[in-house]
Amino acid sequence: MRLDKFMAQAGAGTRSQVKEYIRKGNVAVNGSVVKRPELAVNELTDDIQLFGEKLCFKQYHYYMLNKPAGVVTATKDNHEMTVMDLMRTAQGRDLFPVGRLDKDTVGLLIITDDGELSHRLLSPKRHVEKTYYVEYEGELFPDAAERLARGVDIGDAAPTLPARACMTASCSLELSITEGRYHQVKRMIQAVGGKVTYLKRTAFGGLCLDESLPEGAWRELSEEETTQLKAHGRL
Repeated sequence: MRLDKFMAQAGAGTRSQVKEYIRKGNVAVNGSVVKRPELAVNELTDDIQLFGEKLCFKQYHYYMLNKPAGVVTATKDNHEMTVMDLMRTAQGRDLFPVGRLDKDTVGLLIITDDGELSHRLLSPKRHVEKTYYVEYEGELFPDAAERLARGVDIGDAAPTLPARACMTASCSLELSITEGRYHQVKRMIQAVGGKVTYLKRTAFGGLCLDESLPEGAWRELSEEETTQLKAHGRL
């Protein structure tokens, strides 16, 4: 692997930033200062240091994004701003969102370059739980929570799987589901008498949204959060 590529993947900066570090003599490989960004290094065995601090190779990167409304969940779009446009400075190669949130839905979105974990988290067989805060208009059926807990008909071939619904206040509730059907939460609320006016994902795969993160902002997951997410992917 090229030295500058390794450093960028290790989180030392952008490719242009790490090239500047290298050219200024701030980088040592196995104890020797190097000034060639294209130098081939072994990311697993070489001792690579920046300003005297050892850099560690990261095979994959994991981020939490607090998605704002009006942004589409896609890697690229010719007409709309995408969630990846918000993460242009994030380290990692070929980052992508795990699953999707509707354009008008806000909240927790996982961004990674770990395709295997994404596949496991999204697999219908694993039933990974996703939790939403929902505001709605209209009057829900008196037994709405019980209906949602049993599964409701939303017009598909089969009813939804059992969900957990907790009424939090007038015209709002918390809903946890283990599927990812098209517009599922909106259709479920419609099936019990309401219409969604605001939708926010607050948890996914055991990972809770960092409420200190403003909409449109992102941060890298901690080791503990990454471990927790991977554990749900193994269920």
